[in-house]
Amino acid sequence: MKTIDPKDIATVQLQGYLQSAIGPRPIALASTVDADGNPNLSPFSFFNLFSANPPILVFSPSRRVRDNTLKHTLFNVQATQQVVINVVNYAMVQQTSLSSTEYSDGVNEFEKAGFTMLKSDVVQPFRVAESPVQFECVVNEVIGLGDQGGAGNLVICEVVKIHINEAVLNEQGTIDQAKMDLVARMGGNWYSRANDGLFEVEKPLTTLGIGVDAIPESVVNNPIFNGNDLGVLGNVEQLPSPESVRDFVLENAELQQLLAQGDQNKKMEKAKEYLRENNVTLAWKTILAQN
Repeated sequence: MKTIDPKDIATVQLQGYLQSAIGPRPIALASTVDADGNPNLSPFSFFNLFSANPPILVFSPSRRVRDNTLKHTLFNVQATQQVVINVVNYAMVQQTSLSSTEYSDGVNEFEKAGFTMLKSDVVQPFRVAESPVQFECVVNEVIGLGDQGGAGNLVICEVVKIHINEAVLNEQGTIDQAKMDLVARMGGNWYSRANDGLFEVEKPLTTLGIGVDAIPESVVNNPIFNGNDLGVLGNVEQLPSPESVRDFVLENAELQQLLAQGDQNKKMEKAKEYLRENNVTLAWKTILAQN
């Protein structure tokens, strides 16, 4: 058996062991605003329920391991003492992953991830309309666990209002777990789906995705593409060059035929097929292809 003293290995290696061994971990998609009311959205898998009376949720925005910096979410909850915790199901997991991208201060992750902002009833932060359950919370306390990279900050939240999408309720008015279709984090790129099992979502943290707000409206509004599709498309760093798109068309007789027919839906269906095959580059080239 491999035995490890946490003090003998690098923090990034220790974090890898911890996150791979302790899971599945539920995901808190935390919505906050800064002191000026600017929205921020970020997912956290150091999260759980800790009390029902009072209703207490706790999540932890940790210090970044690589440079010991703090996240906008922490600054915001300290400034406003408010947060909305949105639960994450499979239908929104790709967009949630995209929202974890470390965009610069002032960038609206709701727009980048293609989520819809809903005004809350009690607190200032917005809710995520796509989330099946949203918890408006006030922050009772923030407990720092250390001052080095990787140290957590426990945000102790009291739920003051709950919003539940009726689509996930059963005939008795309680939550149907199959309809919820929750997902949870494992180690590395791995997730767990309550209704299915393990699946993988590529991390966006090493890249700066263009965001759903940069996707043409003809794609965003096309019912062929769901939220996960948009999250994947928005996670590319840049679009294929016009030259590469042109070359792709010249080499693809099927696409040439679709373009000649002028059937945009069939072209988009082909792009969707590439997304199912996890070939995002070809999906984008197909979307951008012109006669």
